Amino acid sequence: MSGAAAGPDGHSRCPWALSAADYVGYHDEEWGRSVVGDDAMFERLTLEAFQSGLSWLVILRKRPAFRAAFQGFRIDRVARFTDRDVDRLIKDAGIVRNRAKIEAAIANARSAAELPQGLHAHLLSFAPSHDEPAPRTTAEVRATSPESVALAKDLKKRGFRFVGPTTAYALMQATGLVNDHLVDCWARPSGR
Repeated sequence: MSGAAAGPDGHSRCPWALSAADYVGYHDEEWGRSVVGDDAMFERLTLEAFQSGLSWLVILRKRPAFRAAFQGFRIDRVARFTDRDVDRLIKDAGIVRNRAKIEAAIANARSAAELPQGLHAHLLSFAPSHDEPAPRTTAEVRATSPESVALAKDLKKRGFRFVGPTTAYALMQATGLVNDHLVDCWARPSGR
């Protein structure tokens, strides 16, 4: 139930960004910023799915290893992964070694490759048509939205896995489809 808090540089930030040094750069430079391209969106979708049940800090710290293991999150490459790749990834201590999540990432790449307009455009089509009022405290930040519920339902129908409404909403937050920076956070885009 916290409002924005001053960081070591004096900038007010969403309080979660100050809970670990690794979060500051992610909050300031990435979270809530638009992502361009299908592979970039696939990376975020995959990492959000791997985060399910874990701390985002674990995923953030393992991100370079994830990028190497999943060949830069190139949809065309991951879609061609085989059982051999699953076995390779299960042995990779640099990533989260969860067979269901690894297999979901591969299935999701295959489903993403089949989207006629591409993953980025497809996900963008679920962005809210209007901005919600800026949250003043973390208590006002939602875990889901009608759009994330609709997105999760659509993706599951298309064969995607590990994409429930909460994961879909986290993806929308991370990629700037919704703006959940607190009202007093310096990183909140102006006018939104």
